[in-house]
Amino acid sequence: MSAHAVSMRDALYEAPGPKTRRRTVIGTVVSIVALVALLILVVRQFYVTGQLDARYWSFLAEWTTWRFLLEGFWGTIKVALIAGVIAIALGLLLMLGRISSNKVLSFACHAITDVFRSLPSLLLIYFFFLVVPTYGIRMPAFWMLTIPVALAASGVLAEVFRAGVNAVPKGQVEAAMSIGLTHGKIVRIIVLPQALRIVIPSLVSQLVVVVKDTTVAYVVSYPDLMQNARVLISNYDALVSMYLVVAVIYILVNYAVNQLSIALARRNDAPLITRSTENPT
Repeated sequence: MSAHAVSMRDALYEAPGPKTRRRTVIGTVVSIVALVALLILVVRQFYVTGQLDARYWSFLAEWTTWRFLLEGFWGTIKVALIAGVIAIALGLLLMLGRISSNKVLSFACHAITDVFRSLPSLLLIYFFFLVVPTYGIRMPAFWMLTIPVALAASGVLAEVFRAGVNAVPKGQVEAAMSIGLTHGKIVRIIVLPQALRIVIPSLVSQLVVVVKDTTVAYVVSYPDLMQNARVLISNYDALVSMYLVVAVIYILVNYAVNQLSIALARRNDAPLITRSTENPT
């Protein structure tokens, strides 16, 4: 195992003793039993209320249902990818401005970053949906969703980039200064390549947040996965079955994104904290 890989347990706690391990096993068993009992109660309640009747599930066997869901899923993917690209570019620019030697530019980028980090994407979407059109600017629903999601993510990514820059050893910067390199060349040649390698897994992980932010597409009536699922719910009155399918799709997508970020971290030999209980060698 890579020397950079550290287990979650070792990163946060000391190695547990025999009594703690015993209590952990007991607590785990009790928790599993409680969760299974809760699941049984939920399924029973669905059965009693008729939510498990075939009429609420049979439409899932039709290709037209899945084609409609896939169309919405493709809409979600398009928004997530384009918003992610915009957020990465804008976040990088904000980070470069913040570390600039120009105090005015640095302060402005710092303020913008804090604003984008603080504002929820839903509020930004309402701004583009309700306020921007009053100034005569008409935008398709796609951009009224994509731009706010990208702006909200860019503030977080700017801090991710800055963390990567701060992780580059100071000695390298000082050595570059000693041979007469300018601040711009130091950032471009020495700092940025290493910082980007470090933060690539975090950038990919941030796509999970971007994907989840697209679930408010109903505000602008954009046909994403959730919006199309709402249409099916209203047509078939199948609330439980439809939301269960959509939840599974989102879980699988976000799991795949997380696994991709872990794979990239290992490939680039970037620092990684995993859930593995193995100790680093």
